[in-house]
Amino acid sequence: MKIIETVEELAAIYGGGLSEASVAKVTNHLTPLYRQMIEASPFVALATVGPEGLDCSPRGDLGGVVRVIDDKMLQMPDWRGNNRVDSLSNIVRDPRLALMFLIPGSNTTMRINGRGVVSNDEALLTSFEMDGKHPRTVIVVTIEEVYFQCARALIRSELWNPDKFVDPKGLPTPGLMLKAATEAFDHETYDREWAARAAKTMW
Repeated sequence: MKIIETVEELAAIYGGGLSEASVAKVTNHLTPLYRQMIEASPFVALATVGPEGLDCSPRGDLGGVVRVIDDKMLQMPDWRGNNRVDSLSNIVRDPRLALMFLIPGSNTTMRINGRGVVSNDEALLTSFEMDGKHPRTVIVVTIEEVYFQCARALIRSELWNPDKFVDPKGLPTPGLMLKAATEAFDHETYDREWAARAAKTMW
């Protein structure tokens, strides 16, 4: 297999010029229309980096996955999850992060590159109260770059086309995947209790 090892080789394949739109769309702050797109998104993929390597974590929330403070700052509550805290551990040690927002029904995605801190300020946590519960921490993001992403990937994948949705019954369950990773695991009980357990620990 031939491996490309230099940016010069890449340039020879892809060409050296970017389109005017590819450059012009990048800003160092939220424009009003960029803010409208970000606030419409209930889901974001959070990418971080740390001494152990990279991490990419799904984040979702009702009524918008982040709170826009101003054109340079976002806040994202850390709701209940698996307690691995991979993303949070990375941010504490290396503040660089990237966000990719998806908006159901739209083929336009939004991307943000910036830096984050993890806060457990009591007033901040209280401000995100949901069903009487608070997040344990909040990620505060300072924006360095923001832009929209070309829609081709979502168009090609037909991500929002219900006729292309995969039937979950044809996929392995979380319990089965856990059993495959470690034989000593009661996958049937895990799968049977998962829905009720998740409903009680959503926030």
